[in-house]
Amino acid sequence: MATTSMNIRIDSDLKKNMEAIFSELGLTTSAAFTIFAKAVVRNEGIPFELTLRPNVETLQAMDDALYGRNLSKAYDNIKDLRAALDAED
Repeated sequence: MATTSMNIRIDSDLKKNMEAIFSELGLTTSAAFTIFAKAVVRNEGIPFELTLRPNVETLQAMDDALYGRNLSKAYDNIKDLRAALDAED
């Protein structure tokens, strides 16, 4: 598969913060943008909702979190979490 270069202009602080997150995820900026580009092609559009207001599902989740409803069990360590996940199989 042939590759090509793409140049974009972006705010320097935004770029720095974005790259820090990609690094934490173990991704290069190029890999992250490739993931995004593939999602755009697969969805035939932006792969997430663009809106000024939260949707109904998000509002419900925010309300649940605020009032402690429908929350998952919390785990003190990864060992207990993995044991719980394995038990679900």
